[in-house]
Amino acid sequence: MRNSSVAQAILVTLDCEKSHMTAQAVYERIRGQLPAVNPSTVYRALERLAEAGEVSVSDLGTGAAVYEQVAEEAHHHLVCQRCQQVVTLEPAQVSRFFRAVERQAHFRISTNHLVLFGVCEACQTAED
Repeated sequence: MRNSSVAQAILVTLDCEKSHMTAQAVYERIRGQLPAVNPSTVYRALERLAEAGEVSVSDLGTGAAVYEQVAEEAHHHLVCQRCQQVVTLEPAQVSRFFRAVERQAHFRISTNHLVLFGVCEACQTAED
């Protein structure tokens, strides 16, 4: 993909933040550098970057898609549906699971960002 100045600013922002960001948060971060940019331009650039495999799009249960620069190594999360805590899983844990599914289902998995929803230990304890 040919990186426009908007796409380049997005990639730099996502690299610096090292976290999931909504399209609105990305827009707010780069509009100082690119005053003529508008939210729809940022959204379209994010979509093109996602299609090119440079950015991942996830639903972390917040009501808005979040974007993150694709890391060299896949990473995965647990998200608490009560307190919204996000826990990063060790890649090896998920790799073993993926390999077992691939063997059993005769299926090649290409997911590089898995998000599992549930209830964290603290929220479970608060329920009791």
